[in-house]
Amino acid sequence: DKCRKFGAKIIIHGAHIGEAKEFAEKLIASEGLEYVNGYDDPPIVAGAGTMGIEIIEDVPCVDAVVVPVGGAGLIAGVSCAIKTLKPDVAVYGVEPEFAASYIAALDAGTPVPATITPTLADGLAVPTVGPHAFEVARHYVDECVTCTEKEVSLAILRLIENEKMVVEGGGATGLAALLPGAQLDRPELKGKNIVVPLCGGNIDTTVLGRVLERGLAADDRMKNFVATVSDRPGGIARLTTLLGDLGASIKDMYHERAFLHSNIDQVHVKVVVELQGKEHAQKIEQALVENGYDPVWDDSSHKTMI
Repeated sequence: DKCRKFGAKIIIHGAHIGEAKEFAEKLIASEGLEYVNGYDDPPIVAGAGTMGIEIIEDVPCVDAVVVPVGGAGLIAGVSCAIKTLKPDVAVYGVEPEFAASYIAALDAGTPVPATITPTLADGLAVPTVGPHAFEVARHYVDECVTCTEKEVSLAILRLIENEKMVVEGGGATGLAALLPGAQLDRPELKGKNIVVPLCGGNIDTTVLGRVLERGLAADDRMKNFVATVSDRPGGIARLTTLLGDLGASIKDMYHERAFLHSNIDQVHVKVVVELQGKEHAQKIEQALVENGYDPVWDDSSHKTMI
């Protein structure tokens, strides 16, 4: 809508940027337009290189740069500039694991179509990297790694809480790869001066809300479990009182009576709770077990990522 206010004609087409690009190329032929590739046009790649120049100028002591990778235009320009001015600086690329087209191109030796799955880093969901960008990047980028959806959501959460910055999924992948347990969480990078471009803040408000909840779950600050309680008066009240006394905030609760094969006076309760972190979660779990609730935790939320 904001673009329309500036008089732009907006066409939304395709499941990802690759399909949108194919449609745009058809419009070129039918309407006599000129297509400017946002990640593979040589002047665009050169413009991205100015970021590399600024990094060297502003952070002369930089040891490594971690750049998000979609069509490879940004990392091509940045890596070329940095390696030209300061060859000893390491340049890492980061792709979402659901859209690893640059790594696929490296494996094949040339840009090839990669399988794209919907990802929080939708701005990087390019099925085939640009041939010009790839030819530049392959000579200057030291390594390219992937990051998970959990790592992306947690990176967005960290940036909002610690830096007061709203960054879209694609722009946060650099930080995501550096989180504890991620692929760039390496001894050789500890204590180094690392620059992470946060390139993009175009995230829908409703999507941001869902991403933050995923980040809280990955951070052990929101968990869900199923407990068996008495279906008699006061049964659920005792559970909620226990959780409240332990400092857990109940976000949601669902009762299941029909599809049970246990005692008729029992009910399963699925509870979503907001917690303070890993230690608090362990305390809650121990208390539930000690009080006979025998909780069954959701596997995805019970696995601690950081």
